[in-house]
Amino acid sequence: MQTDGWVIGLMSGTSNDGVDAALIRTDGRAVLEFGPWRSDAYDPAFRDRLRRVLGQPSAPDALIAELTAAHASSVRALLHDADMPATAIDLIGFHGQTLLHEPAVGRTVQIGDGAALAKATGIATINDFRSADVAAGGEGAPFAPLYHAALAGPLEKPVAVLNIGGVANVTWIGPDDRLSAFDTGPGNALLDDWMVRHSGAAMDRDGKLAATGKVDDSALRQLMANRYFDRPPPKSLDRDAFDAGPVSALAPADGAATLVAFTATSVAAARAHMPIAPARWVVTGGGRHNPTVMAALQSALGVAVDPVEAVGWRGDALEAEAFGFLAMRSRLGLPLSVPTTTGVDRPMTGGRLWQ
Repeated sequence: MQTDGWVIGLMSGTSNDGVDAALIRTDGRAVLEFGPWRSDAYDPAFRDRLRRVLGQPSAPDALIAELTAAHASSVRALLHDADMPATAIDLIGFHGQTLLHEPAVGRTVQIGDGAALAKATGIATINDFRSADVAAGGEGAPFAPLYHAALAGPLEKPVAVLNIGGVANVTWIGPDDRLSAFDTGPGNALLDDWMVRHSGAAMDRDGKLAATGKVDDSALRQLMANRYFDRPPPKSLDRDAFDAGPVSALAPADGAATLVAFTATSVAAARAHMPIAPARWVVTGGGRHNPTVMAALQSALGVAVDPVEAVGWRGDALEAEAFGFLAMRSRLGLPLSVPTTTGVDRPMTGGRLWQ
């Protein structure tokens, strides 16, 4: 069996804003070469339709077909960017869109038709990455830590890799390359939903609204009273695990500021579950583009907080790269998750291959 090759990773995260596609050459243990990447936004009408099924255990076939077609379009565009034919690509890692994540009852749902994507692109496709882990008693998330560890070799340890998508999660990498990973709490989802409700905007671009507001300490205490923060890892969250009720009566700017503080405060609380407090945090995901969020993190953590570009990583491509990397690991039968990242009782491979 060929043990390395070019793979395309595809990611549509919990912010459900579009498709990230990235090309890497990997042997499932390291990245041997980086190709181009791109991000393609969903049509606003499609994003609204997708938003309406979040939290549901299934989606209409037509919506799944539309989502799959959007990913196929991103693959074709990436091949054009790379000036490579489909025959030069060994695999696609197709994460799909998470609708529901309930590992406590053995259920995680990502939609996307792997067979249809393989047929549309002419490239073997691996999807359904999380189900085997959940079926074996794991949390099924976070799923990028092994990729973070593969990239982090040259970094001084301990270091924390914080991903702020709809939900925030962290990978702690220790001096002996020991791993711990878990969801820290809310990322952008509550703030995005707040913006949709109060302004119709999909996000608080550049943190401008939150920057003009004042944190409501009483509301923040109510938000942080959630028992999730005291639970030891491994642990994971659904996008809609938190109720924004405590900020519902606040002015739009104050509500936004308080939700930003909720994200930063919950990240700081995660240090209690780490063997050694990190001396540095590197941040990926859409949240790193929000200066108000980054300033709140710096204040809450009191140590260096940098976007992952500061260490040479491609933040907007990172999760897509991770699922390309995991696709190669799946094909080779290597673990996608380990006990210290998802709580599964043994290193666990997974994924379904569609020729």
